[in-house]
Amino acid sequence: MKRYEIYYARLEPVEGSEIGKTRPCVIVSLDVLNAVLPTVVVCPLTTRVRPSWRSRMQILSGGKPADICVDQIRVLSKTRLTRKIGALSKPEIAKLQQLLTEMYGSP
Repeated sequence: MKRYEIYYARLEPVEGSEIGKTRPCVIVSLDVLNAVLPTVVVCPLTTRVRPSWRSRMQILSGGKPADICVDQIRVLSKTRLTRKIGALSKPEIAKLQQLLTEMYGSP
């Protein structure tokens, strides 16, 4: 499991306004941590595209528009990830890095 790869993940159970269901998620945790920890940090994807939301980033996932929900970042056990379905492109990675920095500060 590598940074910026996209996996299906089981996000249930949820509480409050957390995003749920089984859905694609982008791994955003560092590879050095992904190699040793039983968890990963992910941003889920949604097909409910919100172009005006500054906390979301639009990509194509499975040929369909989707938003990376940077505002729904969370830690998951690796056991919740079921299968790899893709990875972000270099331009998408750069854009996601910028959005993560804007929302959560520089590394």
